[in-house]
Amino acid sequence: MAIDPHHLLNFDIPAVRQSYGPGDVARYGLSIGLGQDPMDMRQLPYVGGLADDVRAMPAIVNVLGHPGFWLSDPSTGVDALKVVHGEQGMTIHAPIPVAATVIAKTRVTGLIDKGAGRGALLYSEKTVRDEDSGTHLATCRGTTFLRGDGGFGGPTGPVKTPHPLPATPPDHVFDTPTRPEQALHYRWNGDPNPLHLDPRVAASAGFDRPILHGLCSFGCAAHAVLAVLCDYDADRFGSMDGRFTAHVFPGETLRTEIWADGSFRTRAVERDKIVIGNGVFRHREAG
Repeated sequence: MAIDPHHLLNFDIPAVRQSYGPGDVARYGLSIGLGQDPMDMRQLPYVGGLADDVRAMPAIVNVLGHPGFWLSDPSTGVDALKVVHGEQGMTIHAPIPVAATVIAKTRVTGLIDKGAGRGALLYSEKTVRDEDSGTHLATCRGTTFLRGDGGFGGPTGPVKTPHPLPATPPDHVFDTPTRPEQALHYRWNGDPNPLHLDPRVAASAGFDRPILHGLCSFGCAAHAVLAVLCDYDADRFGSMDGRFTAHVFPGETLRTEIWADGSFRTRAVERDKIVIGNGVFRHREAG
């Protein structure tokens, strides 16, 4: 079934209500590599290591109120087997509570037809609000590449322009070793896609073994900019965007190269492969 652009642009993705607490916050932090040095007092608040100081890693907003794999609904007209996560971004509008009930609503914001044989780009946005106070906590942005769905007669632009990286060497480098079982931990954030868990499914997709969730790699990069540009102060974390350029195998080291202006990229050290490119981070403005 071909894409109906009007239907997809107006597709009603149900709002998600989710309650979470310190245990969920700690699990998320551990799943993206925080706490690997149990003596680092700056990391311990994000993984439940300090009874008197508990904080939420800002990037947790990417998994709060997750709408699930809604594109697998046959009524979307999308070939779900050919969907690829292309870009991710987030803006933190207010400090993320350690415990809360949130309401998250995801909607399609754009659809680009790249032509038959070239696929399509779907832009989406998720707003996360505190149910009790109504505070707008965060906005998450995503670009999904629909590899099998071009040529439906939809708009051909404008296409989102990637952030250009400086031509100079990076000012900072931050390494995050991932663990062989990292995807098995990360899946408990609400992403049980078997591509990341089941060697049989990974083999059918052409991989030697399961690959790491893209949002886990993104979380590792978020840890890097939190450490380098915010000195582990979550209140300074504003916005972050990046483009997924290659997969990651659990067990690889992710090296995030960061420039003073907030530009960044992340590479898998063992293969010297850029896995997140054209990244940009901005501090949150006071108030």
